[in-house]
Amino acid sequence: MDTICNKPQKTFLAIISFLFLSLSFSFTSEAQDGEKLFKQNCAVCHSLGKNKIVGPGLEGVSKRVPSEEWMIKWITNNQEVLKSGDEYAKKILAESGGIPMTVVPNLTEADVKAMIAYINAPPAEVAVAPVTPVAEKIKKPGINPLAILFGIIAILIIVVTILRRLNYSLSNLRNKNEGLTPEPKYSVWQDLKIWMADHKRTVALFTIFITLGVLQASWDSLKEIGIYTGYQPSQPIAFSHKIHAGDNAINCVYCHSGAEKSKTAGIPTINVCMNCHKGISKGPVTGTKEIAKIYDAAGWDPDKAAYTKPEKPVQWVKVHALADFVFFSHQQHVVVGKQDCANCHGDLKTMTVAKQMQPLTMVWCINCHKQTEVPGMKDNPYYESLHKKLAEKFKGQPITVDKMGGIECAKCHY
Repeated sequence: MDTICNKPQKTFLAIISFLFLSLSFSFTSEAQDGEKLFKQNCAVCHSLGKNKIVGPGLEGVSKRVPSEEWMIKWITNNQEVLKSGDEYAKKILAESGGIPMTVVPNLTEADVKAMIAYINAPPAEVAVAPVTPVAEKIKKPGINPLAILFGIIAILIIVVTILRRLNYSLSNLRNKNEGLTPEPKYSVWQDLKIWMADHKRTVALFTIFITLGVLQASWDSLKEIGIYTGYQPSQPIAFSHKIHAGDNAINCVYCHSGAEKSKTAGIPTINVCMNCHKGISKGPVTGTKEIAKIYDAAGWDPDKAAYTKPEKPVQWVKVHALADFVFFSHQQHVVVGKQDCANCHGDLKTMTVAKQMQPLTMVWCINCHKQTEVPGMKDNPYYESLHKKLAEKFKGQPITVDKMGGIECAKCHY
């Protein structure tokens, strides 16, 4: 009887537990979404502490504003709140020097609530020991068969020499015991000269073979000069592409703005870093250590929230380098060719330290031009006539870059 009576009670407890776990999971997910949204949209102007960046620090903001509903309206459309004559909105506008807050487009009410939840209770950062990146070893070619052959020949020469010396010693010992005249003093060089004189054709073929092998080995070594696949140098500031481009989904061109506008992608100035790090002073892996280096380079005093010190240049180490006689345009490949950064630089969203993934040789570039189809020709009236001619010339074939002159010498070398 007790068991039967307890069944509804147990079922009720199970339902309550399930709902509690669901709500807990939802809250955690919301906090994580709020953190990401805040860092993408708000951290440039607002810190979570008391320091003012562009806008005021957000510590205790929920206690200062009239209500959460007011915050949602203010974040999604502050112009509408100002037009309504709201007194608190007027006060904030006056404190900001009459400059209204920029409204981030496409934010839903759920997004704003998630950010508010994160602002009110940002998750405590777990102390993680800094990870020292280990550069992958450069992949070296296997042992050259020619080197193995030379090694075998050298071993055979040593063995033959030892056997010849042993034979000479035994012969002299026998001659001594039998009272015969000892053989003349043994000479490896004299023995070799006699053998070479008796095997001239073999010596000639062997000489040609060795000469060709040395020439090939020299050529292979020269071909590898300037190719640094796997190169992964340490940087003066431990910048993590994984955290910035991966976890926080910051677009590549926010830092490398030249990629869409010029030949070079460019290394961002320290001021670009400060756009976010005025308000973000602690990282998830290295804490304040590496961000303090950014402040030192920028001359920023985080306590006074002002630039009070001289600036210092950051000596970044170049990872990808092309020869001076090669012309390459990021703008042409990124904007016109619509190539993804990962095609040349690898998936930086997963890299803590940037590494050269591709050889960047002429053969690699030519193969890419032979395989990559030219994008947007069909939809661009400018290329309508050219596309028609190419389609007729290469019937049934994709129009790749090489078919438009993309492997002509003068395209990259002039």
